[in-house]
Amino acid sequence: MNEKLLNELNKILRLPAERLSRFRRLTLAERSAVLQELSPHIQQSLLRELKEAEIADLVDHMAPRQAENVLARLKDEKRRLRIIKKVKTEAREKIEYFLRFHPQASVSLMSFNYVLIPITATVGEAADAAEEHYEDVGVFPEILVQQNGELVGEVQFSVLVRQRNSLAIKKFVQPVQTISYRAEVTQIMELFSVSQRKKIVVVDRDESVLGIIYADDALNLFGKLPAESLYDVSGLDDNEKPLDPAWQKFKYRYRWLVLNLATTFLAGYVVFTFEDTLDKLVMLAMYIPIVAGMGSNAGSQAFAVMLRGLALGTISYRDMTTVVKREALAGLYNGIVIGLIVAVISVLWNQSALLGLVVGLTMVGLHIIAGIFGSFTPLFLKYINRDPAAMSVVIITTATDVFGLLLLLGLGSWLLL
Repeated sequence: MNEKLLNELNKILRLPAERLSRFRRLTLAERSAVLQELSPHIQQSLLRELKEAEIADLVDHMAPRQAENVLARLKDEKRRLRIIKKVKTEAREKIEYFLRFHPQASVSLMSFNYVLIPITATVGEAADAAEEHYEDVGVFPEILVQQNGELVGEVQFSVLVRQRNSLAIKKFVQPVQTISYRAEVTQIMELFSVSQRKKIVVVDRDESVLGIIYADDALNLFGKLPAESLYDVSGLDDNEKPLDPAWQKFKYRYRWLVLNLATTFLAGYVVFTFEDTLDKLVMLAMYIPIVAGMGSNAGSQAFAVMLRGLALGTISYRDMTTVVKREALAGLYNGIVIGLIVAVISVLWNQSALLGLVVGLTMVGLHIIAGIFGSFTPLFLKYINRDPAAMSVVIITTATDVFGLLLLLGLGSWLLL
C-alpha cells in the first residue's frame, strides 16, 4: 500500500465511529485492498453495515480465494448466498459479453487459473498461495500482482523456484497484457495478432481481473486476422510482403488475374450479344462503365456486411432468407435513389425520356441483384465449407456485371428500338 492508503487504514482501525464513512469514501480498488488488511472481527463489523450490492462489488473486484475468505465472514447464510448469486451472474454476463463475437466461444475459453497477490508480498508468500491453489485444482497458477487493489503485472513461476523466499515480490513484477471485456472485436483480434505474449488478462471496468485468455486458444478460435482476410478478398497469397521481388509478386498474383479475366469475358459476351442494339443506340455504351462500377460497389457493400457478420458470429446460413430479403430491399431503396439521379442526368444530357427510363430501371434492378448476390454468396459458400473471403468477390462482380448489362441492353432493345 502507498503511504496515503496506509494512513487511511490506520484511521479506519482507530476510529470505529468513522469507519464506515471513511471506508465508503475510498475507491473500489482501495476498499478491496483495505478490507483484506483488516482483522476478521473488523471485517465482520464492516460487512454487517455494508449493503449487499456494495459487498458484491467488493467481492467481484477480488481474486476468487480472497473473495471466498471475505464471504466466509458473513454469518447470515441467506445473505451470503444472495451476494454469491449476484456476483456470479454479473461475472458470467461480462465474460459472455466478451465472448459474444464468436458463436463457438464459451465460458470455458476463459481461464481462472491464477492467484492475485499484493505487491507487498514476499516470494515465499507468493509460493504459498500458488501451492495452495495447486492443492485445490491440481494445476500451477499464473501469478498476478496487484497494488492498492489494481492489477500491476505478473511474476513468472520460475521466480518462486529460483529466488529466496525472503525477497520482495515487487522486484520481479513484469507488465502483463490486458484488455477490457468491453473491447470491440477488431481491437481484440489486433491485440492477439501483435502481442508476443502467450496470454491476455481480461479486466473489468475497475481493472479487476475477470479471467485469462491464452493467445493460442484464442487465435485458433477467432480464425484469420483482418489483414489476412483482405489478402483473401484480393486473391493474394498470405506470404506476400510489400518488399518481395517483382517476380515473386507475379507468381503470387497471376492465377487470380487470369481467373478474373475469364469471368470478365462473360460480361463481354453479353455486350457482343447485343451488338446490333449498340450499333443503333450508341449512347447506351456510355452507361456500361456506370453499370459495372455501381454494381460492383453495391455488391461489395452487402458482401462486407455479411463477411463481418460471419466473422463476429452474428449471422449464419440459418439467417440466409432474412438477410437476403433485407439486402434486396435495401438494394431497391438505393436503386430508386440512384436510378432517379441517373435518369434525370440522362434526360437532360441525351434529351430522351425513354433513355432515362431505361437507365433508371437498370439501376433499380442492378442494386437489387447486388444486394441478393452480395448477401447470398458468402453465406452459401460458408454453408458448403468454402472460404467466403476468397471466392465471393469474383462471383458477385461477375453477377452484377452480367445481369446489369443484360438489364441495360435488354431494356434498351425493348423500349428504344
